[in-house]
Amino acid sequence: MGASEQPEREFEAASASELSTHSAVTQSVVEQSFWQAFIQKIEVEGHDPTRKSNPDLDPVPPEARVWNWWNYVSYWISDNFSPTGWRKAASMISLGMSWRLALLNIAIAEIICGIVITVNGFIGAKYNISFTIQSRASFGYYLSYGMVFMRMVVGMFWYGVSTYAGAECVRTMIYAIWPSFRNVANQLPTSAGINTQLMTAYVIYFASVLPLHYVGVGRLRFLFTVKAITTPLIGFGIMGWTIKNASIGSQSLWNEGNTKHGSELGWVFMTGVFSNISGWATLAVNSPDFTRYAISPKHTYAMAIALPATATLIAFFGVVCAAGSTVLFGELLWDPLVFVDNWTSKGGRAAAFFCGLGFYLAQACTNISANSISAANDLNCMFPRFVNVRRGQYIVAFIGAWAFVPWNILTSTTSFLSFMNGYAIWLAPMCGVMVADFYCVHHRRYHTFELYNKDGIYRYNRLGVNWNAAAAFTIGWVPLLPGFMTSVNANIVVGAGADHLFSLGYFYGFGAAFATYWALESIFKHEATQLVHAVYPDDENYVMPNYHEELIEFYNASGLKDFEVLQHV
Repeated sequence: MGASEQPEREFEAASASELSTHSAVTQSVVEQSFWQAFIQKIEVEGHDPTRKSNPDLDPVPPEARVWNWWNYVSYWISDNFSPTGWRKAASMISLGMSWRLALLNIAIAEIICGIVITVNGFIGAKYNISFTIQSRASFGYYLSYGMVFMRMVVGMFWYGVSTYAGAECVRTMIYAIWPSFRNVANQLPTSAGINTQLMTAYVIYFASVLPLHYVGVGRLRFLFTVKAITTPLIGFGIMGWTIKNASIGSQSLWNEGNTKHGSELGWVFMTGVFSNISGWATLAVNSPDFTRYAISPKHTYAMAIALPATATLIAFFGVVCAAGSTVLFGELLWDPLVFVDNWTSKGGRAAAFFCGLGFYLAQACTNISANSISAANDLNCMFPRFVNVRRGQYIVAFIGAWAFVPWNILTSTTSFLSFMNGYAIWLAPMCGVMVADFYCVHHRRYHTFELYNKDGIYRYNRLGVNWNAAAAFTIGWVPLLPGFMTSVNANIVVGAGADHLFSLGYFYGFGAAFATYWALESIFKHEATQLVHAVYPDDENYVMPNYHEELIEFYNASGLKDFEVLQHV
């Protein structure tokens, strides 16, 4: 009996084992099928795995190129007419300049920014590509991802800082509607770095701008137009009220001169220029993100005038109202929101509300145009399979506004703010390399489709790194590092020469990188990237070659001077 039961038990054990194995395999298949279905569900529609691109990363199609010259003018009115733009002169005056010299400083810096932004933006308008794709032509296919990541971090950081500024606008509106809100007791600990009033306004602002991130980039031009009409009216209104109610001509601010003199004033002036340029350093790099939507490149030229004109005008508004605030309110007020918070009568509160609303719209537009979309484009480039610009904006919003905890940065971390303000020492050489590459090295001739080819001519070598660009970029920022360290930590002492060089930061960074890259490319040439004729995204009869022989034939037919077989092919 025991002998006959043994085979049966072995058979039952084997059956149970097979059943268990079959069950595990079935469960694995189910889990794999679920995971595959989930991945397919979150993939961006139209994603091309071969080119690692998607519709938002591809060149803008003709039907989506709808921005005209007025849209770019309103874009810069939108960016400049904000509380930050209003306060610009305050920083210059605090350095030791008179208000007249401060305005001149701002005007010079903004003219330089306007030229650089327009010159670099031409590339996006000509080839309808974003910065993320443009950077591949100069830095190489894979090194460009490092440049993209650097800019993405900056965009996320400033998104959070701008959200905090937007919350201040909301708080002004709440003060105007419900004056009792001023007396709301703080329920948050001191360590939080923010009080209940401002946190309430912060949440309201953050939630209210989220729907704007859903709007396509092409449609944002209408929002900029609305803001371009309303915010200048608010600025003229506040200034007119100030002039009417205060005899500003007799005030100290209006009449006081420079508090620094001689060479010291000269270096202070250059520090101010660098500071003002740094505010636009990110946009100087990523201007193609918006110019790619231009009807034609000539429509972007208006930016060179619109940027310095509007920036100087809004700074002048700030000077006039600050001069009058000492008479009207007994203190010097550079912040327009604090200024209108003093309008406590019934009519005054109504005016304060609409001013707060206008600045709210200004801050929202600025944050979207300068930070949100730019950083979203970077995420789109790094993860094209799962992230488009719309999804990227929401990721940027939550990371920038909450993970970076901007209220703690603004209230307690002066050195970190100095670090981010000095970030231009990396952005300047980045921009210098790209501008030199397009105008001087490649003579405005790019091959649009090769920019999307990881094994194409812009890979340069196996690593996908253009060492000429890497060297020029490094030369552009390393000498500025000692002065930068001093600006972040006053306990670090370096020579006066290093401090003075840092005061020339953007000029040196851009210029040194530009000249070095041009020189290196003249000596160590990459003939494979030198086209006789540019290849634009609208060029017809283009077929992406799939084999090595076809690649050589195609390059020769495209007009390359001297095709060289790349090592990685």
